[in-house]
Amino acid sequence: MLKRKLLFISLIACFALMLSGCWNRREMNELAINMGLGIDKIGDGYRITAQVVVPREVATRYGGGGGQSPVTVYQSSGKTIYEALRRITGESPRRLYLSHLRVLILGESLAKEGFAPVLDFLSRNHEMRTDFFIVVAKASPAEDILKVLTPIEEVPANKLFTSLSESGKAWAPTLTVTLDRLLNDLVREGRNPVLTAVRMVGTMTNNLKNIATTEPDARIKYAGLAVFKKDKLIGWLDESDSKGYSYITDKVETTVGPITCPEGGLMNLETVRSKTKMTARVVEGHPEITIEIRSEGNIGEVQCEVDLTKPETIDQLEQIAKERLQQIVKHTLAAAQTTYKSDIFGFGDTIRRSNPKDWDRIKEDWDRLFPGTTVHVKTDFQIRRVGTVSNSIFQQMKE
Repeated sequence: MLKRKLLFISLIACFALMLSGCWNRREMNELAINMGLGIDKIGDGYRITAQVVVPREVATRYGGGGGQSPVTVYQSSGKTIYEALRRITGESPRRLYLSHLRVLILGESLAKEGFAPVLDFLSRNHEMRTDFFIVVAKASPAEDILKVLTPIEEVPANKLFTSLSESGKAWAPTLTVTLDRLLNDLVREGRNPVLTAVRMVGTMTNNLKNIATTEPDARIKYAGLAVFKKDKLIGWLDESDSKGYSYITDKVETTVGPITCPEGGLMNLETVRSKTKMTARVVEGHPEITIEIRSEGNIGEVQCEVDLTKPETIDQLEQIAKERLQQIVKHTLAAAQTTYKSDIFGFGDTIRRSNPKDWDRIKEDWDRLFPGTTVHVKTDFQIRRVGTVSNSIFQQMKE
């Protein structure tokens, strides 16, 4: 019995030695909380722009005061990303803490040269989480985006994060791409990555004035999608083609879009549900893809004379919506196959998963085969509700 007690006490002592406690702790007042990070290519090196929260100023603002910027921006350059990041400590009184990163912005010059070195750094860093969004700066360096103060959201990086999150759910021409997804798209056979583009509208003059007026000099907005071949930026999709991409890849939650009424004028439909099914086959060495999109929506706005009480009118509108959706999708396909020749939809991956043997035979030649791949598009749109007003105001005025 005594031996058992001694053994038990010895085990407890051994376990206690293993419990090292907070030996590597770092207090909050020793850290610079980095919410937004921008990486630009400068010559043969990199420029890092870090948007850091000023805790005292943020706390003061939420308490009803404050008059200074809620964030500060630190910049540094180096031959490698890690070197540039550490060099910031020569200016910042605290070491950057990356675990609360909300958005990473890749500069256009960096994206054109290739972002693989960035992903290597990010995936190796033990402090990095993978739930931040990655976007590409369009027509400006990443540093310019991070220097713009934004209204409503105190921290601009939070604005970028929440705006993209809401836009991805309610609008469709934007995507929320995290580190895990980007890595997966980059290394998976038969698929090239896409990222949401962000740009600065206007010209930044006085930064604090930018949030002290109802009409800021500079705004940050998302502007379609960036198209890549492997890790290199090769072009951009406009708003309509970006929405088509979301339909093809089954990323649409809700969105809105206009159609032309039977007798002229416009009507806006709200898509509330959408499901895309993609199938593939290889016929005598020639790949074929079939895309079936089934959407449901409501009438959200009517700017034409149309009688919504008639079932045949609803049938007409559904046919118009179906054709409009097919037109959007085919235009996006043409942009990817003809203009950029980049399989951003994962057609090759679909072939690989459904016909592994066929894929093994054609994968080495996929870049040449993709532009000529036959794609069959089938669309369907069902109108479920016409809104609280059964007929249009225009129709009632006519009556």
